[in-house]
Amino acid sequence: MRAFTFTASAIAALLLGCGSASAAPDCAPRAPTATTAKEVGEQGLVAQFLQPTTPGKHPALLILGGSEGGSAGVRQLAKPFAEQGYAVLALSYFAAPGLPATAEELPLEYFDRAVAWLAAQPSVDPKAIGVYGVSKGAEASLLVASRNPALKAAGAGVGTSFVWQGISTTGGAAKSSWTLAGKPVDYLPYGPGVRFDPSNYMAFIYGLYDTGLKAADAHPQAAIPVEKIHGPVMLISGRADAMWPSSAMSDAVVARLKAKGFAHKVSHLAYPDAGHTAGMPALMGGSDKGADEAVGGTVEGNRFARTDMWPKLVCFFDGALKR
Repeated sequence: MRAFTFTASAIAALLLGCGSASAAPDCAPRAPTATTAKEVGEQGLVAQFLQPTTPGKHPALLILGGSEGGSAGVRQLAKPFAEQGYAVLALSYFAAPGLPATAEELPLEYFDRAVAWLAAQPSVDPKAIGVYGVSKGAEASLLVASRNPALKAAGAGVGTSFVWQGISTTGGAAKSSWTLAGKPVDYLPYGPGVRFDPSNYMAFIYGLYDTGLKAADAHPQAAIPVEKIHGPVMLISGRADAMWPSSAMSDAVVARLKAKGFAHKVSHLAYPDAGHTAGMPALMGGSDKGADEAVGGTVEGNRFARTDMWPKLVCFFDGALKR
């Protein structure tokens, strides 16, 4: 675990930045509270439910991991939120037993079932549920929140403004990442002509998305209708993201919300020297897949972003969901 240290001036700045008279008096992270965890398999869900041991109803969060899929990463991401007093559902949505192997044509109804399950728990305040996802999970976070009124706040770490082509491991025909009512959701395809370079795999991946964005005007229906989200939105990105252009796409989300006259608060934390790990709190620790800078940014830039974003993200959800 990496330790947090906060100066008095930094905490004061966070308090002033909450922007809501109803926000919790102290927006800095509190001492971790004790939690319990249980496996969830009802209704076809693959998830872990974490909740504080304190009695009563708690605000709740649906937590979504990224393109690594599986269960380990999303559960690691969920734990710090539970320790801050949230009932948390760490939801796996592909590459786990009983789920599709790849992030292709995944039904959005699966996420709706997860939200409904969460709302039905005795320890959850059903009127105070939000969602936070990172990377591919941020795409899902904004998309699901745009069509599910039960979600009252949405956070997206190193996310996107578009629904993208699904992530295939077989090289088959292009498909959407998601479906709705059995039909593929409109998506933005990867850019053509990006050549695979085995010596720089990350540049190849980035190129698929960066080149794909150049054709965005030809796929207007692929834009996530973020203006339909029923509460405030927080975006977190790294300007040096080497996986996909999360900062530019997060800027596009802000621009769309402004153009649509979005009624709720919107914020975008964009860290200039951070990469694709900017949306993951430092409390998660490091990845077993390599150093943070392998997916963009500098050592110091990533460390600062991952430490700085956490109290601000806690403040955001406290202000939106703790009544």
